[in-house]
Amino acid sequence: MIIVHPQYITDTAGKKLVALPLNEFDTLMSELEDVRLYDEAKKEDDGKRILFTDYVKKRKNEHE
Repeated sequence: MIIVHPQYITDTAGKKLVALPLNEFDTLMSELEDVRLYDEAKKEDDGKRILFTDYVKKRKNEHE
Protein backbone atom coordinates (compact mmCIF):
# COMPACT_ATOMS: atom_id res chain seq x y z
CA MET A 1 0.00 0.00 0.00
CA ILE A 2 1.26 3.42 -0.93
CA ILE A 3 1.09 6.01 1.81
CA VAL A 4 0.82 9.61 0.62
CA HIS A 5 1.01 12.87 2.49
CA PRO A 6 -0.96 15.35 0.36
CA GLN A 7 -1.07 19.06 0.96
CA TYR A 8 -4.11 20.93 -0.27
CA ILE A 9 -3.54 24.32 -1.83
CA THR A 10 -5.98 26.86 -3.23
CA ASP A 11 -4.70 29.03 -6.07
CA THR A 12 -5.59 32.69 -6.60
CA ALA A 13 -8.62 31.72 -8.72
CA GLY A 14 -9.98 29.54 -5.92
CA LYS A 15 -9.11 26.29 -7.67
CA LYS A 16 -8.11 23.54 -5.25
CA LEU A 17 -4.81 21.76 -5.98
CA VAL A 18 -3.02 18.84 -4.37
CA ALA A 19 0.74 18.81 -3.76
CA LEU A 20 2.71 15.65 -2.97
CA PRO A 21 6.34 15.12 -2.05
CA LEU A 22 8.23 14.25 -5.24
CA ASN A 23 9.14 10.72 -4.15
CA GLU A 24 5.46 9.94 -3.43
CA PHE A 25 4.43 11.39 -6.80
CA ASP A 26 7.10 9.30 -8.57
CA THR A 27 5.88 6.17 -6.76
CA LEU A 28 2.28 6.83 -7.83
CA MET A 29 3.33 7.44 -11.43
CA SER A 30 5.32 4.20 -11.45
CA GLU A 31 2.33 2.28 -10.08
CA LEU A 32 0.07 3.79 -12.73
CA GLU A 33 2.52 2.77 -15.46
CA ASP A 34 2.58 -0.78 -14.07
CA VAL A 35 -1.23 -0.91 -14.22
CA ARG A 36 -1.20 0.42 -17.79
CA LEU A 37 1.35 -2.20 -18.87
CA TYR A 38 -0.63 -4.95 -17.13
CA ASP A 39 -3.83 -3.88 -18.89
CA GLU A 40 -2.01 -3.81 -22.24
CA ALA A 41 -0.53 -7.28 -21.70
CA LYS A 42 -3.90 -8.64 -20.57
CA LYS A 43 -5.47 -7.54 -23.87
CA GLU A 44 -2.83 -9.49 -25.79
CA ASP A 45 -3.11 -12.63 -23.63
CA ASP A 46 -4.21 -15.60 -25.72
CA GLY A 47 -4.39 -17.92 -22.72
CA LYS A 48 -1.55 -20.17 -23.87
CA ARG A 49 0.96 -21.15 -21.19
CA ILE A 50 4.24 -23.05 -21.21
CA LEU A 51 6.46 -24.25 -18.41
CA PHE A 52 9.37 -21.98 -17.61
CA THR A 53 11.78 -24.90 -18.11
CA ASP A 54 10.39 -25.39 -21.64
CA TYR A 55 10.83 -21.68 -22.35
CA VAL A 56 14.47 -21.83 -21.20
CA LYS A 57 15.14 -24.87 -23.41
CA LYS A 58 13.54 -23.18 -26.41
CA ARG A 59 15.49 -19.97 -25.85
CA LYS A 60 18.74 -21.89 -25.44
CA ASN A 61 18.11 -23.76 -28.72
CA GLU A 62 17.38 -20.51 -30.55
CA HIS A 63 20.73 -19.02 -29.48
CA GLU A 64 22.90 -21.99 -30.42
